[in-house]
Amino acid sequence: MLQILWAAFLLLGAVGGLLRGQAQAVSDAFLDGGKEALEMAFTMAGAMAMWSGVLKIGEKAGLMDALAKRLRPILTFLFPSVPENHPARGYIAANFAANILGLGWAATPAGLLAMESLQTLNKDRTIASNAICMFLVINLSSIQLVSITIPALRSQYGSAAPTEILSLALISTLISTFAGVFAAWLAEKRWKKWI
Repeated sequence: MLQILWAAFLLLGAVGGLLRGQAQAVSDAFLDGGKEALEMAFTMAGAMAMWSGVLKIGEKAGLMDALAKRLRPILTFLFPSVPENHPARGYIAANFAANILGLGWAATPAGLLAMESLQTLNKDRTIASNAICMFLVINLSSIQLVSITIPALRSQYGSAAPTEILSLALISTLISTFAGVFAAWLAEKRWKKWI
């Protein structure tokens, strides 16, 4: 469905530009967009490779277990079905830490490994477990104490005060995370009543 929506946006934009006599602008936009997409893909691939390596080094050095131990009370509350010594806890902790610090690139590899690890605990692989749903909700809302991406983009596009939105961004991510956790917890309780 999303592919259809994006294709429709592109088609409508191109047709609208052509009808307004902006054929050169449409052509330039397509070429510039393709170039920017390739640059972004190469940047993302490099960052993902680097952070995946850092994550593996941290795992071998025992940093994942140390981080999971520090976050034990929170992880136990949010993921009661995940055993204390399970590798998923370390990946979840690393994902949370990276998101909180605004390092989205570092959070992605840890998040993917956490999902794979949580799936090993799932009894019915055709349905997402409560732990997987809770992790997904928290990961999508991602509390960020320090956001690096938004100020960088605002600065790149000429903002006079690129960091002025950080306090509002923190408040909004706190609200969205708490609302998401509450909704997931409520859905889990209701689901248990239906079974």
